[in-house]
Amino acid sequence: MRWQLGRRSDNVEDRRGSSPGGRIAIGGGIGTIILAIAAIFLGIDPSIILEESPQQSSYPDSTITSSSPEEEELVDFVSVVLGYTEDTWHKIFRERGETYVEPELVLFRNAVESACGYAEAATGPFYCPRDQKVYIDLSFYQQLKYNLNAPGDFAQAYVIAHEVGHHVQTLLGISQQVNNLQRQVDQVSANNLSVRQELQADCFAGVWANRTQKAEQILEQGDIEEGINAASSIGDDRLQRQSQGYVVPDSFTHGTSAQRVRWFQRGLQTGNIDECNTFATENL
Repeated sequence: MRWQLGRRSDNVEDRRGSSPGGRIAIGGGIGTIILAIAAIFLGIDPSIILEESPQQSSYPDSTITSSSPEEEELVDFVSVVLGYTEDTWHKIFRERGETYVEPELVLFRNAVESACGYAEAATGPFYCPRDQKVYIDLSFYQQLKYNLNAPGDFAQAYVIAHEVGHHVQTLLGISQQVNNLQRQVDQVSANNLSVRQELQADCFAGVWANRTQKAEQILEQGDIEEGINAASSIGDDRLQRQSQGYVVPDSFTHGTSAQRVRWFQRGLQTGNIDECNTFATENL
């Protein structure tokens, strides 16, 4: 991926040298197990599993002493990718006569406090609609490469683009509509709504890749395959089969590998967010 000449975003908040000022909401036992499973799934709304009312705390500036040159390059990469998402979504929203509000991206180590609650690094990257921020511990990219077998810089960019896709859903009012509907239906139906929301975020990530490629020519040979592989690696069916040896479709919250690839490719091929209406089709 050709990213080095890209614009760096001003919306990166570095908390890697800070510690959250409250306790982790989930301790040992079943909560830890649920959190570990959720960590593998991208894009969760942590307010579902994290403490609803976090304590207030401050994040004083502190010197980061354990950062390697490799990690600092990754920080630079994340800033560029976030900048690409800003430029692309500003353009898409302007075309629709709307205004795009940029999210912040928070870098943290080990644990973090968000408006959605406290989260450990094991939660994985997430978007919090309450403060409109994306959160990521950069160690997740090692898990993506080695544990999920999804290496490559475009796979890493896809992670950010997916989380920003959730921000787009918040700006468009989709997230609130889904949350309202989920309160009115049974768990299986609520899970189905979650799947549709996640697949739409995958489609939005594909739209971002399409439009950014046309504007900036960022893609190199093999990048698309990296993105598709990452989408496939985090399908509910694949993850459940790996972790427990069987799948429970009614418990899916993010979609199968095939579904995640299909919707990412739809956005990638069309570059049109109107093609991402996962809520208007029976066949996902």
